Amino acid sequence: MTPRLEGLSQQAASCMTAVATALDAGRVDEADRQLAELPAAQREHPEALRMQAGIHGMRGQHQDAISCMRRALAKRPGDPVYHNTLGTLLGQAGQYDAAVTTLRLTCELQPDMADAWYNLGVMLTRCVRNEEAVPALQRAVDLAADHMDARALLADLLRMRGDVVAAASTYRQMIAERPWAGMAWWGLADLKTLRLDENDILQMQAALRQPAATADDLIAIGFALAKAFDDNRRYSDALDALRQANARARQRQKWKRTGYSAASNALPEAFTPIPVNATEDLGREVIFIVGLPRSGSTLVEQILASHSTVQGAGELADLPQVLAEESRRRNMPFPRWVNAMEPADWERLGQRYLSRTAHWRRERPLFTDKLPGNWIYIGAIRAMLPGAHIIGCRRDPLETCFSCYRQRMDNNEYARDFEDLASFWRDCDRSLQHWSGLSPDRVLQHDYEAMLADPSAQIRRLLAFCELPFEEACLRFHEITREVRSPSATQVRQPLRKDTARTAHYGALLDPLRRALGLPGWQG
Repeated sequence: MTPRLEGLSQQAASCMTAVATALDAGRVDEADRQLAELPAAQREHPEALRMQAGIHGMRGQHQDAISCMRRALAKRPGDPVYHNTLGTLLGQAGQYDAAVTTLRLTCELQPDMADAWYNLGVMLTRCVRNEEAVPALQRAVDLAADHMDARALLADLLRMRGDVVAAASTYRQMIAERPWAGMAWWGLADLKTLRLDENDILQMQAALRQPAATADDLIAIGFALAKAFDDNRRYSDALDALRQANARARQRQKWKRTGYSAASNALPEAFTPIPVNATEDLGREVIFIVGLPRSGSTLVEQILASHSTVQGAGELADLPQVLAEESRRRNMPFPRWVNAMEPADWERLGQRYLSRTAHWRRERPLFTDKLPGNWIYIGAIRAMLPGAHIIGCRRDPLETCFSCYRQRMDNNEYARDFEDLASFWRDCDRSLQHWSGLSPDRVLQHDYEAMLADPSAQIRRLLAFCELPFEEACLRFHEITREVRSPSATQVRQPLRKDTARTAHYGALLDPLRRALGLPGWQG
């Protein structure tokens, strides 16, 4: 019996092994059933608590997962595996600062744990601290050359820097070594500009039958296979592959659209009228770019980052982190504490955000924060940083939702189902409509299709809204060299294309999504 199972009966130890196997395979319901068979007296065993934390985490019950894992860690405070698990769960909950701290401790406790270095690299990339992430990920690969996820993330960073050839070569090498390496297949597909052929399709279909493939591999390969079918105009097959990949992902965690809509729709009321900040122009340094993923936000950032005064920072986690810090300080969830805030409190939070993001103003006075989901926090932005500019990106709803459905995205569970997608789109749309109507000088609705129709006019409009003087470089946004941290990294390095719409190829196959969005059926 391994040391972590000491104190358990032989039957309970076998149960723990079965639970761990089910979790590794992504079968969360099976893991839960197995754990329920454990005698009540042994459910407080640290390993049982760790397994329970893993189940909570896979179901998106983040605070329960963290609480459970802290109880386990209290019983085994020196165990690096337990610290590694806690760090991963903190990251799943969006507590990236705490996750990085915990994982650094894990690496100190056990410097030869490749998974800990990989997890540290993941959390650093989510904090957009890519320069620090590279050595952590490289350390994981040095310790375990077959750590495919670490190698894939290093290749992703090459793609972000614009080195598409090197990234593609790395992905192909990984696939040659392990044909079911899901993140390598998805990395290839996510290059966008690379066409996958019929031979790739056959290889992926074989990989899906590999017993060694994990649930994560199968999900990633499914999305890549859909891209390959689309490249080869096999649209019905592409949609079938997407259904299967999203269904696999949805087995772990289902989106609770009714509760989310209720919460997001209540936020404007909490911030109306907009709370007063002690410093009215605080936040003029930042331009927030919000909206659904795949709505043209990376293009907007690339245009603005072409301006001599603007640094494109990418998808920063700092705003949610600041709000989460205040929730922990007040021991109540956001936005229940909003009414208790004084002007000086909002200034304090705004200053905290600016302090956290000072790194992005070292070379240029302004910066962009392109975390799409910040649309839900527009009220908080207006209170914390009243001088900030907020650009809400809008694209045709059918194109936006289908693009989200086609994209392998972590922690975006609303994208697994057409009804969930449509509900989420409406939530975002209501928020943008509300805030742009209430604060038109600070919240702009930017239309992607209008940009395609008249780029010069729309670029000038963006610059004018941000109170920036016009610069010709913004019209040549594809020429600038910078790290782009989004799935559109390769696309925004090319001249503006007008052939990005995909839904017409699928015709009536997408009528279920059209119905969910309240749109008429296919009229082709």
